[in-house]
Amino acid sequence: MNSKDVAKMFGITVDTIRYYERVGVIPPIEREENGYRIYTKRTLNWIFLAKSLRNAGLSVESLIEFASLSQMKGNRRYAQKQILKDQLQEIDEKIDEINKTRELLQYKIDTYDEHIALFEAGKLSDDQVEELWKMKHFKNNET
Repeated sequence: MNSKDVAKMFGITVDTIRYYERVGVIPPIEREENGYRIYTKRTLNWIFLAKSLRNAGLSVESLIEFASLSQMKGNRRYAQKQILKDQLQEIDEKIDEINKTRELLQYKIDTYDEHIALFEAGKLSDDQVEELWKMKHFKNNET
Protein backbone atom coordinates (compact mmCIF):
# COMPACT_ATOMS: atom_id res chain seq x y z
CA MET A 1 0.00 0.00 0.00
CA ASN A 2 1.42 3.38 -0.96
CA SER A 3 0.86 6.84 0.53
CA LYS A 4 -1.78 7.71 -2.05
CA ASP A 5 -3.78 4.59 -1.17
CA VAL A 6 -3.52 5.33 2.55
CA ALA A 7 -4.57 8.92 2.03
CA LYS A 8 -7.59 7.82 0.01
CA MET A 9 -8.49 5.15 2.57
CA PHE A 10 -8.65 7.72 5.39
CA GLY A 11 -9.97 10.67 3.38
CA ILE A 12 -6.88 12.83 3.93
CA THR A 13 -4.12 14.05 1.66
CA VAL A 14 -0.66 12.60 1.21
CA ASP A 15 0.64 15.97 2.39
CA THR A 16 -1.29 15.52 5.65
CA ILE A 17 0.34 12.14 6.24
CA ARG A 18 3.76 13.63 5.58
CA TYR A 19 2.99 16.59 7.83
CA TYR A 20 1.81 14.30 10.65
CA GLU A 21 5.04 12.36 10.41
CA ARG A 22 7.29 15.44 10.03
CA VAL A 23 5.95 17.29 13.10
CA GLY A 24 5.58 14.16 15.23
CA VAL A 25 1.80 13.76 15.32
CA ILE A 26 2.49 10.13 14.44
CA PRO A 27 5.66 8.16 15.14
CA PRO A 28 8.20 7.94 12.29
CA ILE A 29 7.05 5.56 9.55
CA GLU A 30 9.42 2.77 8.64
CA ARG A 31 10.87 2.94 5.15
CA GLU A 32 12.12 0.49 2.59
CA GLU A 33 15.66 0.78 1.26
CA ASN A 34 14.36 2.85 -1.65
CA GLY A 35 12.76 5.34 0.77
CA TYR A 36 9.15 4.29 0.27
CA ARG A 37 7.07 4.26 3.44
CA ILE A 38 6.02 0.90 4.88
CA TYR A 39 2.43 1.13 6.10
CA THR A 40 1.96 -1.50 8.77
CA LYS A 41 -1.30 -1.98 10.65
CA ARG A 42 0.26 -0.10 13.55
CA THR A 43 1.14 2.82 11.28
CA LEU A 44 -2.35 2.83 9.80
CA ASN A 45 -3.82 2.84 13.32
CA TRP A 46 -1.70 5.87 14.20
CA ILE A 47 -2.84 7.74 11.10
CA PHE A 48 -6.48 6.86 11.77
CA LEU A 49 -6.19 7.86 15.44
CA ALA A 50 -4.51 11.16 14.56
CA LYS A 51 -7.14 11.98 11.95
CA SER A 52 -9.99 11.08 14.31
CA LEU A 53 -8.61 13.02 17.26
CA ARG A 54 -7.89 16.07 15.10
CA ASN A 55 -11.43 15.94 13.73
CA ALA A 56 -12.69 15.87 17.31
CA GLY A 57 -10.68 18.97 18.14
CA LEU A 58 -7.54 17.64 19.81
CA SER A 59 -4.68 20.05 19.24
CA VAL A 60 -1.64 19.17 17.15
CA GLU A 61 0.47 19.83 20.24
CA SER A 62 -1.46 17.24 22.27
CA LEU A 63 -1.11 14.73 19.45
CA ILE A 64 2.63 15.36 19.30
CA GLU A 65 2.86 14.81 23.05
CA PHE A 66 0.82 11.60 22.76
CA ALA A 67 2.99 10.28 19.93
CA SER A 68 6.25 11.23 21.63
CA LEU A 69 5.17 9.39 24.79
CA SER A 70 4.78 6.24 22.70
CA GLN A 71 8.45 6.41 21.72
CA MET A 72 9.83 6.84 25.23
CA LYS A 73 11.10 4.04 27.38
CA GLY A 74 9.57 3.42 30.78
CA ASN A 75 6.11 3.88 32.14
CA ARG A 76 4.48 6.30 29.72
CA ARG A 77 1.15 4.50 29.30
CA TYR A 78 -0.52 6.40 32.12
CA ALA A 79 0.36 9.76 30.60
CA GLN A 80 -0.93 8.62 27.21
CA LYS A 81 -4.08 7.28 28.82
CA GLN A 82 -4.61 10.60 30.62
CA ILE A 83 -4.44 12.46 27.29
CA LEU A 84 -7.13 10.12 25.96
CA LYS A 85 -9.25 10.56 29.10
CA ASP A 86 -8.97 14.34 28.86
CA GLN A 87 -10.01 14.26 25.22
CA LEU A 88 -12.95 11.99 26.01
CA GLN A 89 -14.11 14.41 28.70
CA GLU A 90 -13.88 17.34 26.28
CA ILE A 91 -15.86 15.42 23.66
CA ASP A 92 -18.51 14.45 26.22
CA GLU A 93 -18.87 18.12 27.17
CA LYS A 94 -19.20 19.09 23.50
CA ILE A 95 -21.79 16.35 22.95
CA ASP A 96 -23.80 17.62 25.93
CA GLU A 97 -23.73 21.13 24.53
CA ILE A 98 -24.68 19.93 21.05
CA ASN A 99 -27.56 17.89 22.51
CA LYS A 100 -28.85 20.94 24.41
CA THR A 101 -28.68 22.99 21.23
CA ARG A 102 -30.45 20.23 19.33
CA GLU A 103 -33.26 20.20 21.90
CA LEU A 104 -33.57 23.97 21.61
CA LEU A 105 -33.74 23.78 17.82
CA GLN A 106 -36.35 21.00 17.98
CA TYR A 107 -38.41 23.04 20.44
CA LYS A 108 -38.22 26.10 18.18
CA ILE A 109 -39.25 24.02 15.15
CA ASP A 110 -42.11 22.36 17.05
CA THR A 111 -43.48 25.68 18.36
CA TYR A 112 -42.62 27.89 15.39
CA ASP A 113 -45.99 27.96 13.62
CA GLU A 114 -47.92 28.54 16.86
CA HIS A 115 -45.48 31.25 17.93
CA ILE A 116 -45.73 33.11 14.61
CA ALA A 117 -49.52 32.79 14.60
CA LEU A 118 -49.71 34.37 18.08
CA PHE A 119 -47.46 37.24 16.96
CA GLU A 120 -49.49 37.82 13.81
CA ALA A 121 -52.77 37.75 15.77
CA GLY A 122 -51.40 40.37 18.16
CA LYS A 123 -51.65 37.97 21.12
CA LEU A 124 -47.90 37.97 21.74
CA SER A 125 -45.39 40.79 21.91
CA ASP A 126 -41.60 40.89 22.15
CA ASP A 127 -41.83 41.26 25.93
CA GLN A 128 -44.31 38.40 26.36
CA VAL A 129 -42.27 35.63 24.77
CA GLU A 130 -40.86 32.81 26.86
CA GLU A 131 -37.40 33.23 28.34
CA LEU A 132 -35.63 30.31 26.72
CA TRP A 133 -32.56 30.60 28.93
CA LYS A 134 -34.75 30.09 32.02
CA MET A 135 -36.62 27.04 30.75
CA LYS A 136 -35.67 23.94 32.73
CA HIS A 137 -34.62 21.82 29.76
CA PHE A 138 -32.42 24.52 28.21
CA LYS A 139 -30.63 25.79 31.31
CA ASN A 140 -26.92 25.22 31.68
CA ASN A 141 -25.93 22.75 34.37
CA GLU A 142 -25.01 25.40 36.91
CA THR A 143 -24.17 24.41 40.44
